[in-house]
Amino acid sequence: MYYYWRSTSTYSIAIHTTARTLTLYRNGQWFKSYPVAVGKSATPTPKGTFKIVNKSINPGGPFGVRWMGLSKPHIGIHGTNNPSSIGKFISNGCIRMHNKDVIELYNLVPIGTTVKIV
Repeated sequence: MYYYWRSTSTYSIAIHTTARTLTLYRNGQWFKSYPVAVGKSATPTPKGTFKIVNKSINPGGPFGVRWMGLSKPHIGIHGTNNPSSIGKFISNGCIRMHNKDVIELYNLVPIGTTVKIV
């Protein structure tokens, strides 16, 4: 007989743009928070509720080591090749994370995870 492990945890993400934090919830409870960079005033991070619709390893360029695309076209949660940008209003609307943090998040959350940006 074969057994397999399957996560029964449900994850959701909340991004607070003014605080520049991404909070991960597991089964509705706080799990972990990360510092992020968000959109500058000319290209702000959009507010609303979205879903992760695609994921990519090593997308290259300014996207660092991971990409998680949102249901809002051209917006995603990704790593960065400029770690000094974290904590700032600097992106073109995307949510940037330290590469080590985005790897951890990428490995936890599946496609379909809800992302609420406020």
